[in-house]
Amino acid sequence: EVQITSTITGWITEITVMEGDTVEPGQHLISIDEKQIRPRYNNALSQVKSSEANLWKVKSQMNRTKSLFSQNLISKQELEQIEASYQIALSQSEQSNANLLSAEDELSKTRLTAPKYGIVTSITKEEGEMAVGGMFNPGVLMTVADLSRMEVEVDVNENDVVNIEVGDTSEIEIDAYPDTVFYGVISEIAHTAQSLNMGGQQQVTNFKVKVKMLSVPDKIRPGMSSTVNIISETIRNALSIPIQSLTSRPENYSEINANEKDPKKNRWENNDEKDENFFTKKNPIDVVFVLEDEFDGETAPEGKKYALVRPIDVDISSENHYAVKSGVSENEMIVTGGYRILSKELNHGLLVSVKSDPREDDGDKDRNRSRIRIKIGN
Repeated sequence: EVQITSTITGWITEITVMEGDTVEPGQHLISIDEKQIRPRYNNALSQVKSSEANLWKVKSQMNRTKSLFSQNLISKQELEQIEASYQIALSQSEQSNANLLSAEDELSKTRLTAPKYGIVTSITKEEGEMAVGGMFNPGVLMTVADLSRMEVEVDVNENDVVNIEVGDTSEIEIDAYPDTVFYGVISEIAHTAQSLNMGGQQQVTNFKVKVKMLSVPDKIRPGMSSTVNIISETIRNALSIPIQSLTSRPENYSEINANEKDPKKNRWENNDEKDENFFTKKNPIDVVFVLEDEFDGETAPEGKKYALVRPIDVDISSENHYAVKSGVSENEMIVTGGYRILSKELNHGLLVSVKSDPREDDGDKDRNRSRIRIKIGN
């Protein structure tokens, strides 16, 4: 968008457009009173005419003097005097023409035109109000925006900005279009950070990122709220698991719990060797709990399954899912839940009740795969 401002101060005499009008480059938008500027222009124009007439007069005199000098009828001193007079007249003419150009430029500023194609999105003044001019802090009179080329400006945290680059694809969700996803590409990444004080000593550092929309709906307006999901890397046809299903266990966790007769007793949590550095000492790895019908030679009763820990290797993540490199297969059931359930209550070999089987639902498979409902215990 472009803000229309004035570099001169004066009364607004005419506004030729209304909000919502489409304008073309060079189209007249606003007129400012020229009563104080027009006399200066007329005076400059008069000086140009006078100086040009004087220049023509002196030039004619110089030509006659040169002719007389060539006939030895006048002295060289008289010739030099007339030549000096000509140079003075020429300088005065050039100065008056420069003054006229300056006056013309000032007069042209009383007529504001559209610098580009666009739509008038706001008009901040009315006819009869004062337009305050200036080179450094002029008042905005009107805003013209090209709504066919829209950019979304977002704040990206310093931890994430290093993972994106210009040209990355983005998904844009506009609050006014809740069920529609638009697409764009990153067009600009700021090099200067902006720090935001969150209260106390906490401070958040963000970088401004501009995302150019690839398609713009007709009724979109500048200033609308939106959310941007920047896609820094893509893996196609990847197996994925919900973020809430991933947890950590010591490297030999399944072996420790396999030797425990009571699977309800979490040897990781109750191990005598455990101290504040236990997690680090045991080399934690990423795991998920897979629901199986059999464990340690026993078959689970009807309606129940065994939660068995399994190491997993994950790749990139989205807002809700991890891409899986290895560890689980498609259509296997895994446990998804809160931090306390996965980290504290659930352990290898625990018998759980399955409240719903997503594989028996014909709806959204990806959605249901992340919503396995279980009950721990009898």
